[in-house]
Amino acid sequence: MLRHFSVSILPRPGMRTNSHMPLSISRSFGSATRAIASNISDCAEGNVGHSVNLETPQDLCEDRVEELLIKNRDDISRLMKMERRLENGDEFSDVERRERWFPYLDQCKVEDAYLSSSEVLEAMNPFIMDARKEKFSNTVNNRSYSVCLVVEGLTDFGNVSAAFRSADALGIQSVHVVSPDSSRRYRDNRHVSMGAEKWLDIELWNSISECFGVLKARGYRIATTHLGMDAVSVYDVDWSCPTAIVVGNELHGISDQALELSDLHCCIPMRGMVDSFNVSVAAGLLMHQAVCDRISRMGCHGDLTTDERQILLAEFYLRHNKNSTRIANEFSKRKLLSMQSKL
Repeated sequence: MLRHFSVSILPRPGMRTNSHMPLSISRSFGSATRAIASNISDCAEGNVGHSVNLETPQDLCEDRVEELLIKNRDDISRLMKMERRLENGDEFSDVERRERWFPYLDQCKVEDAYLSSSEVLEAMNPFIMDARKEKFSNTVNNRSYSVCLVVEGLTDFGNVSAAFRSADALGIQSVHVVSPDSSRRYRDNRHVSMGAEKWLDIELWNSISECFGVLKARGYRIATTHLGMDAVSVYDVDWSCPTAIVVGNELHGISDQALELSDLHCCIPMRGMVDSFNVSVAAGLLMHQAVCDRISRMGCHGDLTTDERQILLAEFYLRHNKNSTRIANEFSKRKLLSMQSKL
């Protein structure tokens, strides 16, 4: 049975709100138990220290794609909390590079010290609701870097947002955006990513050659979508091989340079009068087929090792709340004081 709950909250001393008016939170839930647990989770996870920032459900799902890709490009790197490996993947041996890429080191910089992933989890554990922890764990277990998405020169933020949302839903952690020509302007964002960009690793590139060069150094095969005579059906591709799926501009498709530099041209067979899908739909279909094929061949899509899952879980813990970094900093200070007291 679907039930609807409305709650009004009056601001009190110590709470930071955007207005002096009461906050009204209204949601629909399948049960009363779920409604209570969810509302407690939203407030409890923000209750750190003496300052609480109450967020409505709309705030939690705010689509920041346009802001991240155009207005505040530096924020993308700040989304990723754990220390990352070298950009070009040269520290991997040829054998490791052929297997798959994992970007994170087992350390997080907090002020002048470093915490390991296990220490991050220890620090954050008391501040995260059990239901949220379970959600993080299930998500990480189904994540993979063996398939990544590249969007080249898209001019509609709605398409970028939709592609991001599909990647997150299908367990594809890594997405790459190659900026369009400076003469083009992005159209209005239609707010359809539902906050998926917060949980993805987003990398921005100024050129397709730069992007492809790094991806190949990391061991990826480049598969571009194309309707040419040499294109292979997506249903005939072995997606167990580390692969970057590339989709192109809404009007012109994949650039000639991208086609020339790619390792494989693939297409989605069409059965109707039109000869193409919307680019975000095509991206979703390609990623879905890749995930289904991997499950068929390998038994699962998520392929992270135990250590890698722990590191990515720590990354998610650090991303989930604006207070997470402060909590980690305070944990690091306590750890340092404890070590000094033992000397």
